[in-house]
Amino acid sequence: MRHTFSLVFLLMAIALAACACLALRSRRVIGKYVAQTVAALIPPVIGNMIIIASGTKAQSTLGCYIYFIGMDLVMLALTGFTLEYCQLPKLRAKYLTAVRALLAVDAVQLLLNPLFGHAFDTEPIPVDGFAYYRLVPRLGQTFHRVVDYGILATVIVIFIYKLIHTPRIYAERYGIILAAILAGLVWETYYIFSRTPIDRSMVSFGVFGLLVFYFSIYYRPVRLLDSMLANIASEMPEAMFFLDVSGHCVWANRPGQQLAELGEGEFDDATARLRAMFDISLESLDEWSVQRQVAAEDGVRHYMLQKHALSDDRGRLLGAFLSVRDDTQEHQALQREKYNATHDRLTGLYNREYLYERIRQMIDARRDARWLVAFIDVKDFKLVNDIFGTAFGDYAIRAIGAWIARTLPEGSVYGRLAGDTFGACVPEDAFDEAALEASLSRFVVADGAVAHSILIHIGVYAVTEPELEVSVMLDRAHLALSTIETEYQKHIAWYDDTMRRRILWAQQITAELPDALSEGQIRPYLQPIVDGGGRPVGAEALVRWNHPEKGFLSPAAFIPVFEENGMIAQVDRHMWRQACAILAEWQRLGRDQFISVNISPKDFYFMDVAAEIRGAARDCGVSPARLRLEITETVMMTDMENRIKILESLRSEGFQIEMDDFGSGYSSLNLLKDMPVDVIKIDMRFLSRSEHETKARRILNNVMRMSEDIGIVSLVEGVETREQYGMLSDMRCRLFQGYFFARPMPPAEFEARWLDDLRTEEE
Repeated sequence: MRHTFSLVFLLMAIALAACACLALRSRRVIGKYVAQTVAALIPPVIGNMIIIASGTKAQSTLGCYIYFIGMDLVMLALTGFTLEYCQLPKLRAKYLTAVRALLAVDAVQLLLNPLFGHAFDTEPIPVDGFAYYRLVPRLGQTFHRVVDYGILATVIVIFIYKLIHTPRIYAERYGIILAAILAGLVWETYYIFSRTPIDRSMVSFGVFGLLVFYFSIYYRPVRLLDSMLANIASEMPEAMFFLDVSGHCVWANRPGQQLAELGEGEFDDATARLRAMFDISLESLDEWSVQRQVAAEDGVRHYMLQKHALSDDRGRLLGAFLSVRDDTQEHQALQREKYNATHDRLTGLYNREYLYERIRQMIDARRDARWLVAFIDVKDFKLVNDIFGTAFGDYAIRAIGAWIARTLPEGSVYGRLAGDTFGACVPEDAFDEAALEASLSRFVVADGAVAHSILIHIGVYAVTEPELEVSVMLDRAHLALSTIETEYQKHIAWYDDTMRRRILWAQQITAELPDALSEGQIRPYLQPIVDGGGRPVGAEALVRWNHPEKGFLSPAAFIPVFEENGMIAQVDRHMWRQACAILAEWQRLGRDQFISVNISPKDFYFMDVAAEIRGAARDCGVSPARLRLEITETVMMTDMENRIKILESLRSEGFQIEMDDFGSGYSSLNLLKDMPVDVIKIDMRFLSRSEHETKARRILNNVMRMSEDIGIVSLVEGVETREQYGMLSDMRCRLFQGYFFARPMPPAEFEARWLDDLRTEEE
């Protein structure tokens, strides 16, 4: 027996040491406390092993010291483990301090026993034929037992408290540890009071250590996990169905029971109802994911179904579970988001980006079909907003969108491009121009007592180049509207080859302009301006383009293009510089003539006109009085106050201002009152033959008298006959210009024919 117990205790100590090492390796916080507790159990076991194995008093006494000090270590480690395991960190600092103090006092008094003999002694008794030294307790031993049992009692109280105040599902976590402590306590108590020779209760120490190690590090509370998973599944918003290997439902959560209309615990009918509702098969354990739509009282419901197989740790199939998620709200939100991304919010029609995409798809899908792309423009819509307000304006846009939707033929696509413009693509064979014209001729938007006639123009491009970008097709349709810009009776215009050639020509000369300027292809021609005696006093610089392939281009071939795209500013800047260079040469030769240059209204948008003109004159050293600036009344149509300031500043520096095309507009007399003008230019076409010729002459005569009265020089251009020249001279016209005197010519020819002759005459 002696050797048997010694071997058992030795193996137990080895097992506890191994468990302590494994616990230290654990990444869990509790691992440190488990390792301390399990390791602390080793000294009492070793102490008892020495007591049993020894045959002398000294060895037995040493074993007792190891056992008693080891028990103090057990109580200290068990206290730390209990506070961590029972999750009571707030008690740890104060309580552990008190426990350490008590155990330190106990350890000191035990170690003083050899001096005073107050704690214990040993006495030999025969056991199975060998000498066994039994403990003889004294007062110090009683103190030791009170301290250890008191600490152990506190540990037991803590576990009982947690057991009472913790949900029943967690009872397993604390109950097993508490049971092991109580079993060891009872066994140890029995040994103490029964005076049994050999302390067999040490076996409970080993069992307790193993239980602490297993339940703290490796044990997973299956009942707890099962309950938690069941509760989680029950509370999930998705319907959950758990199936056995044959596909029969064995459990469903509450949403699942509601979906399949099952009673509590009645799962047998679930499989059949799910099959009928969603047209799915559940008999196989294959995994899949599908979407289904189901008709309901509140409309169509959308569901996402996912089936997953379940296996054990050996890979054997246990069954499956089916999740059914109601995606109706997400589907509706996605549809709304998609709708908002592709539709105009005000009209409900396609927005520009999606309209481009749909037109592209239609044309690409049927390249053999003939299509019309239309640009729909509401004329002067700003007036509608200004007069009736933006609320009525929005209503009008919606009404126009609704008209487009119900009027365009089937198979068309249409949408709102921006503001008051719309686009459409229509099958050519379904396009009824006459019906559209009739509808547009009486288009009225009425909102209660407010009604307003709306003028809508439609530009149409017949798709002859289907590979073009949709935006280019709409640009061509838009370009067609320029032919009916001021029309009120005609509402539909077609893009044709003439427009196409004009576009290509505009693109060509726009690209060629930089080289034309740098290479001198664009140059000034001079047309003389003469006084009453026919002598040249100056000239007007008129732009000409000597194209390397097309030859001399008429200004009408390129000036309107550059006026439209704003590149006229580059041409004018070049002409001002060229005119100043010519004047500088004249000035060097002592010639006192001036040159008039044109200023386009677009120049004010693309550059600082005053700075450019001053710079050109300054760089060439030309007197400002020799450079006359010719403007039309359209320059003053916008930003009039600021432009008058610009002209006044130039005039104050010596530049003279000429107003061209006087009398051809609607506000010339009004402008003449405010504008800083030195010369007015009257076009001879004012006297074109008509039944009112006499009246025209009287008006012209009075205009010249008026200009003379207010100190403004009059100049008539377009003089072509001697009779006109004589008549204008009789009217006391000061300056003349026209083909009667000369056509525009290169500067060298002008100088040879006019200025050299003038010098000879003067000499």
